[in-house]
Amino acid sequence: MTDLQYLALSAVLTWVMLIVASLLRSRSWTPAGVRVAFGNRDDVPAPSPLAGRADRAARNMLEGLLLFTALVAAVRLGGKPAPAGAAALFFWARVAYFAVYLAGIPYLRTLVWSIGVLALGRIAAAAF
Repeated sequence: MTDLQYLALSAVLTWVMLIVASLLRSRSWTPAGVRVAFGNRDDVPAPSPLAGRADRAARNMLEGLLLFTALVAAVRLGGKPAPAGAAALFFWARVAYFAVYLAGIPYLRTLVWSIGVLALGRIAAAAF
């Protein structure tokens, strides 16, 4: 797959992460949660620990997606080749990050996040 395909997959992953965070926060599998999810969200319950982790992971993915998009664009617009495997490494590290963060494994979460950052570094280096 190409870096642009991984960029598209990363956008889909971000959307999935945001939806999961929203569903967990509103508890939309319950009747009261359905009312919250379809309402104005004036009375959203306090997040559970899992919902809080899902929200923080989704927000972090938004930040990562912004950087990933800018770096892929810089490499592509600069007419340079994308580093082999860097986009795939970023995407799969972010998939693992979400799973590990939801599971609540702190040190592994940071390690997996760092792998995604290293992938961004490889892409950034290719722009120069």
